[in-house]
Amino acid sequence: MLIPVLIVRDMAEALTFLTRVLDFNLVRSFPAEAPFYALLNRDTDELHLNLTPDGRYGRASTIVLCDDVDGLFASFTARGLVAPTRANSPVHEGPLDQPWGTREVYIDDPSGNTFIFQQR
Repeated sequence: MLIPVLIVRDMAEALTFLTRVLDFNLVRSFPAEAPFYALLNRDTDELHLNLTPDGRYGRASTIVLCDDVDGLFASFTARGLVAPTRANSPVHEGPLDQPWGTREVYIDDPSGNTFIFQQR
């Protein structure tokens, strides 16, 4: 099993986005009062967050396999996700069929890390 550790600039902002919009659950954070590290899960997936406010955040991508990328994207937008309009990246705007045989949507977290929700 691999567990990604994403570097975030603001732990509260990251936790709010991941738990309220992308369906992750907070398992625990360290320390509880002002966390610099957090463990989350989503179904059988596990994700860790590490706080780094010095500008070295937001450079990772994580693929999350799913059965219904269109349904997930609809639920995320219903919870407040605003998909950006990007001239060079339509896969950020909504699910697309990729030439390599998957259906995907890319969602950036507030720190700039990219979640690739992928339906194979």
